[in-house]
Amino acid sequence: MSEVVIITGGTSGIGLATAKLLRAKGYKVYDFSRRPHADTPDHLSVDVTDESAVRAAVEALYAREGRIDILINNAGFGISGAMEFTESADAHKLMEVNLFGMDNMIRAVLPHMRAAGRGRIVNISSVAGVFAIPFQAWYSISKAAVRSLTLALANEVAPYGVQVTSVLPGDIKTGFTAARVKSTEGDDAYGGRIARSVERMERDEQGGMSPDAAARTVARVATKKGGVKPYYTIGLSYKCLVFLDNLLPCGAVRRLLYLLYAK
Repeated sequence: MSEVVIITGGTSGIGLATAKLLRAKGYKVYDFSRRPHADTPDHLSVDVTDESAVRAAVEALYAREGRIDILINNAGFGISGAMEFTESADAHKLMEVNLFGMDNMIRAVLPHMRAAGRGRIVNISSVAGVFAIPFQAWYSISKAAVRSLTLALANEVAPYGVQVTSVLPGDIKTGFTAARVKSTEGDDAYGGRIARSVERMERDEQGGMSPDAAARTVARVATKKGGVKPYYTIGLSYKCLVFLDNLLPCGAVRRLLYLLYAK
């Protein structure tokens, strides 16, 4: 039987590219997302922030397939703006999707993976979870939380044959940029720095790697034989940056980020 994969946010960007790649390799891939897509044949319309809907969809899928082998938690979005002027409701909405939606998916699949004595969960974090980006604080916070969730959960479920890891993409040229919820409120008080910062970030994203390139890493990690590392960074330049974060003083890293995205 083909191994069964659930991927959230599989109708665009890295998620769609990963789903296509895994299907081509013979995996049975189900996409959980709110909107359908012509290239997602096994699509289930599920809002990951709706815990009861997530659980019902996972149970229906398990009843149909009799197994769930891999979960790729990819659903997420970004917001930008000064923390001082970011609406609390917007920050909460982002955390509901990027973190608690991921938690809903994990809670739903883990009982089946534990019972089977096997399974792999791949959480999509970000290099922004290592380097807190000015004026994109809540996105960085959510992705840092994903890294912590991954590390804690990996130790909790290791005795049951379930492996948990995260993937840290850097700048990827996808529709994520256009979908970002942007606010320049307070930009006058901040001397135009909000708009400049977001413009720089979006320019970097549009010059980034293709979603297909990122998907190759996600698919490789999801299907890798044997054990997995705590996290995988996509791209040599970002691997070097994450390595440098372990070497440089925190103050030096903060200053560098200020010069890049906050000056």
